[in-house]
Amino acid sequence: MDAVILCGGMGKRLRALVDDRPKPMAEINDRPFLDILIDSFCGFGLRRFILCAGYMSEKIRDYYSSRIGALQFVISDEHKPLGTAGAIKNAAKLIRGETFLVANGDSFCSVDLRAFYDWHSARNASMSMVVTESQNTGDCGLVSLDASKAIVGFEEKCRQSQSRYINAGIYLFQKEVLSLIPGDTSFSLETELFPKLIKRDCYGFVIEGRLFDIGTPERFAMAIKHLVKEQLQPSQIPS
Repeated sequence: MDAVILCGGMGKRLRALVDDRPKPMAEINDRPFLDILIDSFCGFGLRRFILCAGYMSEKIRDYYSSRIGALQFVISDEHKPLGTAGAIKNAAKLIRGETFLVANGDSFCSVDLRAFYDWHSARNASMSMVVTESQNTGDCGLVSLDASKAIVGFEEKCRQSQSRYINAGIYLFQKEVLSLIPGDTSFSLETELFPKLIKRDCYGFVIEGRLFDIGTPERFAMAIKHLVKEQLQPSQIPS
């Protein structure tokens, strides 16, 4: 199964700390954050990664094109900002197989991907989203589920909501969903695609893990504390 990682954001809020590289390449313990994310996926057998790059894409291309070994890295370049869904559409021809993983390149949440895949397949879902208990919800997508864990509502970065769950930024998609995304234009997962998908078979996979992102200097510092505490060592990516 392919993993599509969204790496194209400009990371404006983090530039006070990281201004010479795209946000997913910010370093923790001398490793790009993106390496840590990829490591976590490798533990579940993923070996082919499509990196959707935009801002400073050459930094991502130069780093990962030099990696030779068990993993395959494919760079999907955005020549203009395409948004989160538009970036996936731009990479459509590179995606193999009917089911693929999508993950934000600037956040980390521990999840059992094998259990997630089995759960998604058992429900014949068009899209499944990893969700976790609400934390500081002001900057997160809030997700409402019914008793069967079907997604019945999604609010992007809403400060007032009764929802218990937040979007953890990890998804499984069926390739058929790509037909709902227009080509060569900016299109958002959160505000444009998800409202359409709510009418289909889409589910929230509930986990207990905490979500960490590196979108601001403060949250980057929190992510560093957590990931260093987990004793992440220099790259364990297979070579």
